[in-house]
Amino acid sequence: MSATSYVQGQAGRIEVRLLMPQHAKANVFAVVCHPHPLYGGTMDNKVVTTLTRTFKDLAIPVVSFNFRGVGQSEGLHDYARGEVEDLLAVIAWAAQQIQAENLYLAGFSFGSYVAAVGASRLSHVQLQQLLLVAPPVHHYAFNELALPIEQTLVIQGDADEVVPAQEVFDWAAQQQITVLKFPNCSHFFHGRLVELRQAVLENLV
Repeated sequence: MSATSYVQGQAGRIEVRLLMPQHAKANVFAVVCHPHPLYGGTMDNKVVTTLTRTFKDLAIPVVSFNFRGVGQSEGLHDYARGEVEDLLAVIAWAAQQIQAENLYLAGFSFGSYVAAVGASRLSHVQLQQLLLVAPPVHHYAFNELALPIEQTLVIQGDADEVVPAQEVFDWAAQQQITVLKFPNCSHFFHGRLVELRQAVLENLV
């Protein structure tokens, strides 16, 4: 079952989509953050939809949403500041809707930074795992975040044309964060979405 709803956020309503599996697992849910709004990123991005369908296939209720100023979400792009507030509002709404407190939090590119910041500001829910797909460590202050190392997984293509892959690998090694490296893989995982799905299936905790 898929349903579009609206959540009241700091900058107005936020467009959210809840995918509810037929036989959903109890007390667990997932939220997925989309890539950069100023470069065409929406919750309909192929990497985002791959992640959401993977969670659904695992019987985990999953929410995707449009950041402020995208699609039917109100407000204006706020350079990863207000977007964190959007995420926290969506998590609170989803936890209440699904009646769950164990959270899988995932983000792709820009969305991975928002997810990483959001992970440090969670309340009333427990982080199960944080999935960062192609995190733009060269552009945002990932180094300043106190990430939950044991619960964080990075997925990165080594032929990424947007995010310098070696910088991601170096940062993850420094932080002692587990990385799944995709050889010869571009930023948008062109032709590799089935592999991405399989990697998530095999590495969720």
